[in-house]
Amino acid sequence: MGWGSPVTPLPLSRAGGSPGSLCVCRSNKSPWVCLTCSSVHCGRYVNGHAKKHYEDAQIPLTNHKKTEKQEKVQHTVCMDCSSYSTYCYRCDDFVVNDTKLGLVQKVREHLQNLENSAFTADRHRKRKLLENSSLNSKLLKVNGSTTALCATGLRNLGNTCFMNAILQSLSNIQQFCCYFKELPAVELRNGKTAGRRTYHTRSQGDNNVSLVEEFRKTLCALWQGSQTAFSPESLFYVVWKIMPNFRGYQQQDAHEFMRYLLDHLHLELQGGFNGVSRSVILQENSSLSASNKCCINGASTVVTAIFGGILQNEVNCLICGTESRKFDPFLDLSLDIPSQFRNKRSKNQENGPLCSLRDCLRSFTDLEELDETELYMCHKCKKKQKSTKKFWIQKLPKVLCLHLKRFHWTAYLRNKVDTYVEFPLRGLDMKCYLLEPENSGPESCLYDLAAVVVHHGSGVGSGHYTAYATHEGRWFHFNDSTVTLTDEETVVKAKAYILFYVERQARSGSEKL
Repeated sequence: MGWGSPVTPLPLSRAGGSPGSLCVCRSNKSPWVCLTCSSVHCGRYVNGHAKKHYEDAQIPLTNHKKTEKQEKVQHTVCMDCSSYSTYCYRCDDFVVNDTKLGLVQKVREHLQNLENSAFTADRHRKRKLLENSSLNSKLLKVNGSTTALCATGLRNLGNTCFMNAILQSLSNIQQFCCYFKELPAVELRNGKTAGRRTYHTRSQGDNNVSLVEEFRKTLCALWQGSQTAFSPESLFYVVWKIMPNFRGYQQQDAHEFMRYLLDHLHLELQGGFNGVSRSVILQENSSLSASNKCCINGASTVVTAIFGGILQNEVNCLICGTESRKFDPFLDLSLDIPSQFRNKRSKNQENGPLCSLRDCLRSFTDLEELDETELYMCHKCKKKQKSTKKFWIQKLPKVLCLHLKRFHWTAYLRNKVDTYVEFPLRGLDMKCYLLEPENSGPESCLYDLAAVVVHHGSGVGSGHYTAYATHEGRWFHFNDSTVTLTDEETVVKAKAYILFYVERQARSGSEKL
């Protein structure tokens, strides 16, 4: 798509940074500036007045033949004042085209300069006061000295809390995070554009798209101690490119995103990275020995080395007694919340027994009879027969990811199970679920909690995701751009959706589940 009339960097002081009430609806969320007339309206994903501005500009042309001159004044292009990404309503997409003189880039630079201009000085002073107040509230006494928070939040790009919660959780799984942070950087820019900000959009080509690289950059940014939230736009752009399910700004399922993310990281790592063979990178990391790797869809990578486990699935025919065994690799275990606990709403509710993570694990591994819709094809009987099924864990992973199935389908809706499930912070003992527990060491089956993803709200397509995670002995609450210190008492009260447990290194004094 080519531009119409040259885009002149008009005085856009109204659009800089966090503007006041600019739109007719008085919303100051996601302001979009028209690059033809510089009027500012709320964005496509708020009340859509920027789109209405575009549609109103088309009305005079409906009864006339559209000449080239008329095409040039249709107000089709606008810019998101928060991310400086450019959107074209004619293409119905974000675009990266610019004029021959690079005027759109000048508009972006003008907007960025406004952040430090005299016009915004008062706003910056207020922000500084707020930051100092926030920082003072986040100081912590460590060994007698006062230390500030080193964690960085993630900007919400429009219902992207599902992604932010998963990224913050993974960033606090030390072995996994360190692997990516130590990878060599891939330089995607050179020549005249070197060192300049890149504005990724959906309309860019597929060349130079690397999920591993953008994931690496994001993880590196999260523990730099910056008080300003990091914007994962480049990573989200790659997600849109390679995971079409997550295009748009609708609320998505955090567990589904995590699985897609890990699967695609695994696939990309198998193909090599920055000219270095994936196998060479793994070999250089001595902590990821070959004996700890679990292959899923090809060769092993850091994903399977950290999250990979193996299940044994036993099915027994109830007619002839034939037993069938199958080994299935897994990256996480999805656990049902037993039906007898589903009416409980809170930890303090007295009616009925309290549901624990052990109850969910037992429900997953206990012997069960398959119903009529899951009849087993018995090779000896030569037909589908009634049968029983049981899971054993043949190999435990270094990081045990447990997904609680809080969303289930009824006749017409996907409802949420809001039951509180009690879970341990330390000493989750998985030995009783192992196929051969006698072959495991005394500490190899104990796990300590590293992170928890929580869904707030009633439905999978709505609500909000946050995460709790521990870093260097302190618990943090990650709520998009806001990061706060919290305590263990708050964490254990959370209605967990995804739990990340890290295999305990040999030590004494464990508290078991």
